[in-house]
Amino acid sequence: MYETTMLVSGATDGIGLQTALELARDGALVLLHGRNQKRGQQAMRHITEAVPGANLSYYQADFASLRQVRQLADDIRRDHQRLQVLVNNAGTFSKTRVLTKDGYEMTFAVNHLAPFLLTLLLLDLLKASAPARIVTVASNVHRNLAEVDFDNLQGERAYDGYQAYALSKLGNILFSHALARRLQGSAVSANSLHPGVIDTKLLRMSYNTSGSSLEEGAQTSVYLAASPQAEGVSGKFFSRMAEKNPSALAQDMDLQERFWELSLQMVAPFM
Repeated sequence: MYETTMLVSGATDGIGLQTALELARDGALVLLHGRNQKRGQQAMRHITEAVPGANLSYYQADFASLRQVRQLADDIRRDHQRLQVLVNNAGTFSKTRVLTKDGYEMTFAVNHLAPFLLTLLLLDLLKASAPARIVTVASNVHRNLAEVDFDNLQGERAYDGYQAYALSKLGNILFSHALARRLQGSAVSANSLHPGVIDTKLLRMSYNTSGSSLEEGAQTSVYLAASPQAEGVSGKFFSRMAEKNPSALAQDMDLQERFWELSLQMVAPFM
């Protein structure tokens, strides 16, 4: 019996770290991603203390650089013959408009383009490891958007940090739904989720408030990544381990396809 290999992005703190810990507790080989070596080692120690004998590896990449996302995918494919689960968890929030080296607005790049690119680059490995699962951490914040202004996608004309975050989380759901259609018949599922209003660094930084426990925040990610009950479920949006309807905008198939094509153009130089 081979070991299940799972990759969790943004796994050095918050929901990602808790998700990695729970998956390690289930006996998986967990590949932790982070952008800081010191925090990566701290995360590994934290999990090992909680789960003695945990099977872990750490990979470093800054999701603000699509070149580094590409390198991360190359490293995973070099080191592992199987990957049954990808949890797209890494995220950021910026109150001011910052551009990445690739020329994209930071929140959009890290929260949407990076997991979009990483997933596509690892898709062949996931298909070869099927049954496999792709889990993307979105947010109910996506419901704040009534429309997508394609002329202001990068905050070119007007920037609001909360709107940029909502757009990136809408992008997660649009991507997950469009991906699920493309994966029909492959035994690879793609789902997105709202983790809850959780007490993370991201929440405190963006909304200056606190929320529920990290255990609660990781619950739905772990459910979609590992629960037998989620086997074969695809193209859905979840909250509190239950299927929910995302906003009407998120369910718009034409918008899903337009967002997919545009995202594909943006990451094309790194494919």
